[in-house]
Amino acid sequence: MKNRIILIVLITIFITANSVFAEEHSAVLKKTNKTDEIPIGNVINDTDYPDAKKIAPLIDELQTFDEPKVIEGSVQKTIDVTLDECIKYALGNNPRIREAIEEISASDFRIKQAWSAYFPQFTWTSSGSRNRNLLFSDAIGSADATYNYFILGQISVSQLIYDFGVTQNQVTIKKLGYKTAQEQLISVVNDVIKETKDKYYALLYANEDMKVKEDNVNRFEMFYNQAKAMYEIGMNPKVDVTIAEVNLSNAKLQLIQAKKNLEVNAAQLNNAMGINFMTHFNIHERLKYAPCDITLEQAIEIAEDSRPDLKIAKLNIESSRQKMQLTKKSYFPKITAQGNIAVGGRNPASNWGYVWGGYLDFPVVNVMNINNQIKEARANYSKQMATSTRTEQNIELEIQTAYYNLIEKRNQIPVAFLGMKQAKENYEISFGRYKVGEGNPIELKDSQITYMNSQLSYYNSLYQYNSAKANLEKAIGKNLMFGEELIDLEETKNK
Repeated sequence: MKNRIILIVLITIFITANSVFAEEHSAVLKKTNKTDEIPIGNVINDTDYPDAKKIAPLIDELQTFDEPKVIEGSVQKTIDVTLDECIKYALGNNPRIREAIEEISASDFRIKQAWSAYFPQFTWTSSGSRNRNLLFSDAIGSADATYNYFILGQISVSQLIYDFGVTQNQVTIKKLGYKTAQEQLISVVNDVIKETKDKYYALLYANEDMKVKEDNVNRFEMFYNQAKAMYEIGMNPKVDVTIAEVNLSNAKLQLIQAKKNLEVNAAQLNNAMGINFMTHFNIHERLKYAPCDITLEQAIEIAEDSRPDLKIAKLNIESSRQKMQLTKKSYFPKITAQGNIAVGGRNPASNWGYVWGGYLDFPVVNVMNINNQIKEARANYSKQMATSTRTEQNIELEIQTAYYNLIEKRNQIPVAFLGMKQAKENYEISFGRYKVGEGNPIELKDSQITYMNSQLSYYNSLYQYNSAKANLEKAIGKNLMFGEELIDLEETKNK
């Protein structure tokens, strides 16, 4: 019961520790109430898209954590599904976590099995036989040499008194296995949370991609209707209508693919959470940017206390040392007390007897075999020490890679945003020129496609940043909660 309570508390801690407490501080972008026509020329239209300043990355304010600064990933949003809820679903349903919990239970039972060597052992024997002794048949006659012999019941009890620490070593090895299973559970939880975050951010990106493609269809449909109307009044040639129709068809195909990608990403998120099928996701959150202010030195130091792989490597070293000590005790005897009582004889219950005493049992010794077993155990111990060093180096490399990747993705966001802003201005100019008859459909199409791709590039940079942040969290073994909580390095050192 105590172990089950510990397991429940452990899972509760992970659910609480990995919940997203950051509240959204970004205001909903308000659409203007203007009903005039779309301005022509260099004036940027604000009715369809927000003003650039409202979604610009506040890079100069990254060190301020009083209010998380975010970049809104889209103008629209729906409801119901959040990252917090997805993590809770994953922790409650992913079968990998269940497997790790059951492994902890199995490790606990292995400890009890090792302790059982100190418990008494009981045996019960019953038998019946017909005997003819060759020597007795010559001495007393063949008739008397044949007889029946019964053991109606024989109970034997043996109790280990002392085995020079063999059982204690075995128990210690099993306890180390139990601690390893606990750390493995933490590792699995970290992996599940990281995968859930990555799939959730991918779903948000797919949703933004679909919205951009829907807007693209609406715009090309508008272009087609305008080209058709201008053709009917003789202002534009038929080829403009054909080009607009082809562009509209291509945009519709892209929208179909975007909707398919959204469904696929939803299925992948379901799989990451351990849910076989969910009919629909109503997305509540949007792709956003929030600062992650942590140095590489802090990340490595946090990993030393939080990364389960390092703890597992150290536990493996101690386990190898215990196995080496256990192998050295192959020469040692066991002190055992044993007794038995039996009822039987020529008739099933004609007589009874007992035997009891203490025994010093020496093992069968093969000096060459045992010496080589000790050398093998010593080599495995040295191997585990080298493996631990290699694990530590690999984790440091993983953290460095994840950290520099996060820096790269963070720096890409303002560049992608600037490209989107410039593409939007170019589109507005092309649209104004086309509306007054100075532009051509090819120029308008190119500017629209460029603007659409720049939007997708911007949203993809947000997705890549959040995914890189989740990967860094997994690498250090700790959730960074959108960077809202400052890391106190001195406090970390004193732990």
